[in-house]
Amino acid sequence: MNTLAIDIGGTKLALAVFEGERLLHREERPTDRERGPAAMLPLILKIAQSWKAGVGLDRCAVGFGGPVNFAEQRVALSTHANHWDGYPLRDALRDALGIPVIIDNDANAGALGEAVYGAGRGKRPLFYMTISTGIGGGLILADGSVYRGANDWAAEIGHMTIRPEGPECLCGSRGCLERMCCGLWLERDYGKPAKVLFEDPEFVRRYVVDLALGLKAAIMILNPARVVIGGGLTRSRDRLFVPLREELARWMPPWSGAIVDVQPAGLGDDHVLWGALALANQAHENQVLAIQTS
Repeated sequence: MNTLAIDIGGTKLALAVFEGERLLHREERPTDRERGPAAMLPLILKIAQSWKAGVGLDRCAVGFGGPVNFAEQRVALSTHANHWDGYPLRDALRDALGIPVIIDNDANAGALGEAVYGAGRGKRPLFYMTISTGIGGGLILADGSVYRGANDWAAEIGHMTIRPEGPECLCGSRGCLERMCCGLWLERDYGKPAKVLFEDPEFVRRYVVDLALGLKAAIMILNPARVVIGGGLTRSRDRLFVPLREELARWMPPWSGAIVDVQPAGLGDDHVLWGALALANQAHENQVLAIQTS
């Protein structure tokens, strides 16, 4: 079975075709934040139609960079790109491609990808956090399912306030973890890309304080067996993770028996694509109505 996997992020659009669990093709393009679906959907369809004609496509799964109404299979909103609010992405792709489609938040997809194929294998519950243009989170429960909460808004760790008097976030609040730590705001605040900033050990030492505060809250509330962090800002590996672990250890209460196991994602930039594959497999196994064409 061939699966079309799509990752629609705040910076990049990535698409892949999997034959079973073998990656056949992969394409990447920059995200058009200004025009949103009007620009992105034709680009997605152009690439997908070429693959459909070549190797064939049986189904599609999407990780979208923003909250998703999973029950209704539509985008809820995006704080990083225009014109996505309420967009019926599943229906648009299904009608154009003629194959079953399922969509979810990209952090949920990334969590699934790392849980099934990456650094979270064998570790449940698993909390996954992505740090790139924005910051998102996903929680995989002991039975392998995604925890979405009462109405699909669970694990939005990026908009947890860690600095109440901090700068205003795109969401309208102040001092959000995303506002303090994501790539979009780092570049705006410091005038340099995150990869350049992370070459300075002193900057990283200051940066990980806010990141550790967010992780402490996640660990204390969720008590996961492992935390996996992915996204573009984690490419620094030890330059980020060594001081982050040290800072997190300073913030954790000495009486806490919570597991503090923080690891970089094992799937690199493709965690959402592999997660989309896992999402499609899970939907097929569970006969989720959202993936049906009728």
